[in-house]
Order: sequence, then structure tokens, then C-alpha cells
Amino acid sequence: MIKRNLIRGPIAGLRLIRKALVFTFWRLPLLIVWHLPLRGLRALWRWICAQGRLLRASPFAFYRMLGRRRDWVLAKIEYAHSESAKFRALFTALKLPYTGLRAMGLNPQMAVGLLVAGSTVGGGVVVNETLLSERSFGRGDSGVYSAPRDIPTSYSDSDNTLKVDLGTTPVGEITIENVTVGTAFANSTLPSGQTNVVQIGGTAASSGFTATWLEVGHLVISRWRCDTFEMSDVEAHTLNIRYNASDGQSITPVASTPRARAIGGGNRADSMTTSGGLYDRIVVTAGTSATNGKVDVLRLTNLFTKGGKCLLSRIKAGTIDVKFMETGLGNGFATKEFQVASTTVYKIANITENVEVSISPP
Repeated sequence: MIKRNLIRGPIAGLRLIRKALVFTFWRLPLLIVWHLPLRGLRALWRWICAQGRLLRASPFAFYRMLGRRRDWVLAKIEYAHSESAKFRALFTALKLPYTGLRAMGLNPQMAVGLLVAGSTVGGGVVVNETLLSERSFGRGDSGVYSAPRDIPTSYSDSDNTLKVDLGTTPVGEITIENVTVGTAFANSTLPSGQTNVVQIGGTAASSGFTATWLEVGHLVISRWRCDTFEMSDVEAHTLNIRYNASDGQSITPVASTPRARAIGGGNRADSMTTSGGLYDRIVVTAGTSATNGKVDVLRLTNLFTKGGKCLLSRIKAGTIDVKFMETGLGNGFATKEFQVASTTVYKIANITENVEVSISPP
């Protein structure tokens, strides 16, 4: 009896192993691959036949069944919409302090500064401080941005300059619009040693630095208000200077043979856009030695400036549009506040309807 039990033990274990293997490698795959889909298809076919019989027996009952299914789906959709609206209202309430300060005319960085300073007042302010603490080009925060990054590589609370530094990566489009620059707003001064409120272009050579150019497919300068404006050391295939008013002007570009130009580069960066803000200066430059900055479309529109010069220099462009500008210091036409120097060369030029009128600083 003892020997028989000793023999049965291993045999029973082998049988269990065999059953497990058969189930794992035969019955379970057969169930998944054949029986379950077949049952599902049979159930679907029975449901289709039932609906057909219902339609044949009573079209109105069939229609009411469809109506119940429709109402069930619409109820779920309406519920999802109502929940989405609640969350939108919640987020709107959370950002209300920030949007309120922006509506009062404060630029993004000043609004965030006030929220940070008053973070102990209430929970809503604390939430906004958390959400908006990181600086961003898209939100209009000052700092030095290495295109195409949206986060500044450096910034200083004492320097309210917006600077875009173009390097080895071409950028599709950069847009800066609806901003106030220089001393045109209260408590603003230019950084020490600076005289240009807007500076667009490459960088001249200096000790240890090889000169650079800013290469642009299409440069759009529109609706600027400047004390003085200067364009020098610029090459443009097509130069359009139209509809500008200034308190004295000198426009003396020289015909030459600059080539047509557009910026591709294959894996170039996406666009950078910012709208609204108050800055001491705006600078778009090529700040890496021996490396030209490249952007296909550079668009700067509706800039209100005061306290310094608006300068375009060391630019090679396919097309340049300078239009609808107002420039002047109110000191008469003898001094030329709007200047396009003879170091500006073009192949095709459209220079029309630029007038001299008395324009004083705001």
C-alpha cells in the first residue's frame, strides 16, 4: 500500500502538469481565438435579427427603441459638456487676479510681480503665482532668449530688456507686436550705456568676436513710433519703404545686386510669437561669434518707443517692408530723424509716399 501511494503521487503531479499545459496551449487559445468571437458574432446576429423582427412587427416600437438609444448618447454628451464648462469656470476663477491686472494695463511681468508680492493675501493669488512663475517669451516676459526656446537662458529683475539671440538653428517666424519700449511708460529708463531702444541685426566685429549678420527671408517693420530711425549696412533684394511720416527724412539707398533670399533649413524651429508688454529695450540679434542668425519671417508691428534710436543694421534679407512709421523729435526738418543710409543696398526698390511732417515726441 505504501509503495502504491508513493507511485501515485508523482503520477498525479504529472497529470496535473499535463492538464495545465493542455489548458494553457490548447484550450485557452481556442477559447480566445474561436469560441469567444463566435459567441460574440452569434449574439450580434441574434440582436440584428431581433431588431429586424421588431421593425417588421412594429415600426413605431423600433423607432422608440432608436430614440431611447439616441437620448442615452445625447445625455452622456450633455453631461460631458456640463462638466467641461464647470472646469473652465474653475480655471477662469483661479486666473482672475492675473487677468484683472492685465486688463488694468499692466504688462505680464509686472502683473506676476504683484501677484508674487501679494501671495499671502489669498489662495487664488497663490495658485496664479505657481502657474505663472516661469518666464516665457510667449507670455511677454523680459529676458534673453536663445531662439527657438520659449524659456529665457538668463534674465535679471533689474533689466527689463527683451532679447532674442539667433544662433545655429533657423527659425520659421518671430513675431513681436503691440509693445511699448524705452521711456514711453512710467519709471522706465534705458540700461546704462545703451542708446538704442530697438536694435535689429547682426553684431559688429570686436576683440575676440567675429562679425555676424542677421539673415531674413522677409522682414516686416510696420506701425512703429520712434524718436529716430536708422537703417544702415543692410542688403535687400526687394526694399519697400512706403507710407512713412517723419520730422525730417533722408532716404538714400544704393542699387546693387543682392540675391533673393528665404530661410529653409529642413528641421528648422517653430515660430515664436509674443504680443503685449512693456520693455526697456527690444533686441533681435546674432550674438554667437562667426554664426549668422537665420529667420524666415521676422515681423515687428505696432511698437511704441521713446528715449532712443530704432536701429536696423547688419541685415541680409530677401524682402524688407518699412511702412506706416511715425518718426520725429519735433525739432524741424533740417535734422533727419528718419534715415536710410547709402550703406543700404537693394536690387528692387519701391520707395513711395514718404512725407515730412512735424512730429513731436509723445
